[in-house]
Amino acid sequence: MNLTFRLLLLTLRVRLSPRRRLSLWDESRTPFRVTLTDLDPLRHVNNGKYLSLLDLGRFELMLRSGAWRTFGEHGWYPVVAAQTITYKRSLTLGQRFELRSRVLGVDERAVYMEQTFVRHGDVVARAVVQARFLRRTGGTVQPDELLAAVGGSPRDLTLPGWVTAWAGAVRVSGAGRA
Repeated sequence: MNLTFRLLLLTLRVRLSPRRRLSLWDESRTPFRVTLTDLDPLRHVNNGKYLSLLDLGRFELMLRSGAWRTFGEHGWYPVVAAQTITYKRSLTLGQRFELRSRVLGVDERAVYMEQTFVRHGDVVARAVVQARFLRRTGGTVQPDELLAAVGGSPRDLTLPGWVTAWAGAVRVSGAGRA
């Protein structure tokens, strides 16, 4: 329920805020405060909660850039195909922090984002997310189609080598046993 409430607040804040509209290629900064429902028994933010907050950060970037509307018009929606997160510090009850989200680049299969939790200028956790886009009618959207729909990119979207290596390492083959 807490995530639904945050989603509602985020959507209202974006629609009612005079903040400038972002490009899909900009970094979005989503502010949060740690609530009681974010905590685990050790009284710091639960590791699973970070993953849920990542969803909200990506949503804000797509909403503020207008990409969410474009994807909807095409009948496309994003899904997380893989992600990894590294935790450096804890967040505790009442602390304010921001989630910075930006597109790193694309390959022939997916879009990659870096999302960083920051508190007072210090990195709390950092995630790399691989996202694919699916069609509501079935099938996947190729990254070149996606780029064409949003008007291209003003910068080179070649992935850093470490992201390419990570993507290869986490790829699950369709063949083989479970």
